[in-house]
Formats: sequence, C-alpha cells, structure tokens
Amino acid sequence: MLDQKLTPLEIGAIVAIVIIWGVNNAAAKLATEYMPPMMVAAMRFGVAAVCLVPFVRPPFPNWKALMLIAVLGGPIHYGLIYYAFSLAHDVSPVSVATQMWIPFTTLFAFLLLGEKVRWPGIVGLLIAFVGVAWMTADPHALRDWEAIVFGTLGAAVWALVTVIARRTASVPPLKMQGILALTAFPAMAFGSFMFEKGQIEGAMAAPPVVWASVVWAGLLSSVLATSMLFWLVQRREAGRVTPYLLGSTVVSVLMGWLFMNDMLTPQIITGAVLTLTGVVVVSLAERGLRYGAAR
Repeated sequence: MLDQKLTPLEIGAIVAIVIIWGVNNAAAKLATEYMPPMMVAAMRFGVAAVCLVPFVRPPFPNWKALMLIAVLGGPIHYGLIYYAFSLAHDVSPVSVATQMWIPFTTLFAFLLLGEKVRWPGIVGLLIAFVGVAWMTADPHALRDWEAIVFGTLGAAVWALVTVIARRTASVPPLKMQGILALTAFPAMAFGSFMFEKGQIEGAMAAPPVVWASVVWAGLLSSVLATSMLFWLVQRREAGRVTPYLLGSTVVSVLMGWLFMNDMLTPQIITGAVLTLTGVVVVSLAERGLRYGAAR
C-alpha cells in the first residue's frame, strides 16, 4: 500500500490536520493575549483529559521512560510553546520555529542513539537552522527573538521526546495523549497558581472566541487531529505523510497575516521558506522517522 496513491479519505484527513493545527497556533496566540500561558495550557489539557482519561488504563510498560516522556512532552514542551506565544507579537515566526523539532530529532538521534544521518539530512538540517537565523535577523522579527528562542527550545524538547519514544515500548496513541494530558493539566494548573497573576481578570475579559480557542486546542487538536494522524501513520510510512503536514505552518502564517496583523517582510518570508525547505529535506531523507508531533 505504501506505493499506492493516497486515497481521498487519507487526503481529507491530511487537510483536516493541517487546518486544525494551523488554526491552533493562531488560537494559542489569541488565548495568551488574554490569559497567562500556563493557565491556557492547563485549560487545554483539562479539556483533553476529560476526553482521553478512559484510554489511560494499565498496563504501563517501561513506566520510567513513559513518565519521562509525559513530563518532557507535557508540561515542559507545552509550557515552553505557550510561553513563546505569550511573548510573541506575531504568530508566524514562532509557528515556523516550532517545526524545528524534525531536524532536532535527526540531530538527537545521531548524538544520543548513534543513528546514521544521511548527507541530505545534514544539508536539510543546516538549511533549517540558517532559515530560522535569517528570519530572526529581520528587524521586525527581531522584536520576537525571545519568543522564537522559546519556540525553538520547545521544538528541541519534543524532538528529545520523540527520540526517547523510539526506544520505548509501544503505547497506543490515545493512551499516550491521555497520559500527557493527565500529567500536563495538574502541573500547568499548579504552575499558574504559584507563578502567574491575573487569571480571574483575564478569564472575565476573554471573549467567546478565546474560550473557543481553548476548546479547539483541547478537543480538535489534542484529540481529533492526533487520532487522525496516527490512523494515517498506521496505514502509511511516516515520511510519506510528514511533508504534507508542514502545510499547517502555512495556515498559521496566513491566519496571522490575514486576521492578526502579522507583518510579513521579504526576509521573514525567505527565512520561513528556507526553514520549511530544510525540514522537508530532513523529513524526506529520514523516511522511517516516527512522526510523534502532538500539537
């Protein structure tokens, strides 16, 4: 089946994931404009946990590695990502930076697991890093340099999670998402209670579209899109699907430009194109890469 064309149902699933994840980045930026980032993350995973808790049942094979994945991939990864969006003036640069998890996965697999890296993968990795650097150097994007740094750190953490997962006993996707949600929700809620201010004021000021953004993230992104993703990679080699899903970044950039007053200069566009080109090259070079992103 790997050599056959994608079916209309598979194409529909890819399009749905691209739209859901692309809108989700804009939704994250919108929500963090009204409420503190850890509070937003806690609410997102509260919604996801309600949906996913029935899937979290024993056994829990290799539970130490599983907890490491849950902590890194839950509160730490998403804490960095939501903090990045809370710092950002524009959606686009951070959305591009978060796609660096794919090159980072290749790099960490080489450094930590001793996996071989094909020369196209090395070239793609370098192109992606140059793209992020060039985009960040734009005078307009430079004001978001902290957000880009935290978005890139979040991508690096997810890459580390992916590498650990590649050496861990297989866990059903919805079960893994449930564990992530049940880990992230209390951690983010506690962090918000301890370190953030203005939660009540922000919640009272938030318009309905912000609450819709939280539900979108928890229900459509964490549950529906991830379910469709793993349905796809069970039918197709991960490298066959991954490049198409990078279209979510294009959706995020368009959302930011059309509806959130993002400024797209030639240098930002060039840097974004370079970054995504490098990511595609790495993805195609590592066709056996397990696509572990959970947006």
